[in-house]
Amino acid sequence: MINLLLLIVPALIAMAFLTLTERKILGYMQFRKGPNIVGPYGVLQPIADAMKLFTKEPLLPTASTTILYVIAPTLALSIALLLWAPLPMPLPLINFNLGLLFMLAISSLAVYSILWSGWASNSKYALMGALRAVAQTISYEVTLAIILLSVLLMSGSFNLHSLITTQEHLWLLLPSWPLAMMWFISTLAETNRAPFDLTEGESELVSGFNIEYAAGSFALFFMAEYMNIIMMNALTTTIFLATPHTLLTPELYTANFMTKTLLLTALFLWIRTAYPRFRYDQLMYLLWKKFLPLTLALCMWYISMPIFTSAVPPQT
Repeated sequence: MINLLLLIVPALIAMAFLTLTERKILGYMQFRKGPNIVGPYGVLQPIADAMKLFTKEPLLPTASTTILYVIAPTLALSIALLLWAPLPMPLPLINFNLGLLFMLAISSLAVYSILWSGWASNSKYALMGALRAVAQTISYEVTLAIILLSVLLMSGSFNLHSLITTQEHLWLLLPSWPLAMMWFISTLAETNRAPFDLTEGESELVSGFNIEYAAGSFALFFMAEYMNIIMMNALTTTIFLATPHTLLTPELYTANFMTKTLLLTALFLWIRTAYPRFRYDQLMYLLWKKFLPLTLALCMWYISMPIFTSAVPPQT
């Protein structure tokens, strides 16, 4: 129980202050201050936002399907928290032999919370937003799965610890940089971040699948999204930029891991300020016409390379 709390509480605190960091970065890039009233330099703003959201009166639309309407935000946050369990930081909460497969499977379940929230709200705007989000999420998971398959061919194991130890002499980012670039862009789409935030197209969907949610239930969706951002960047660090813990002390490993994750997260925020939103047809064209053929070709190339196939240990 203590180990579980030591994993969940820092993740929740990191998520809260990521919202402040994003608003500060957006503010300074747009020549304004950002939050600067609540507490010194606005550092207490996330606490004020949480108090406001969780003390507001919850709303339940009369035409909604009550059970699914209530379950959807809880499921979204539960999945976001569960994804942290196999991440080695430097030790995982649960050490799975199939850790990468577990993370891919659990992240796919987030689609259900989005679909249920849109359908159970009984609003055409929420349903259209949910359908767009589901199509986007499922589509980009195809690319993520193929990229993971290519990485597994290089490491020879589904275990995240084994994946890290294979990078003792060289980051996987260097021999597989096209995959890493496509992985990073796909994580932007998977977490519904700009320029792929089509699920929240305010001009046509009025906030998308969560339009009928308010107060605490909206906050749960909000928390799940930001926790997924940090988790995806932590996974990117583990796959492509890891430094084996055998080369560092636990304190240095944790600092190294956190620094890389924070830099990737800052890049997420920078991209939001720099790029306009894609059209939906451009979003799908990028995946099905560009990323999918290229990732399949690279995967076949890695399979054909003797240096990678010989690195895979024989199965007993």
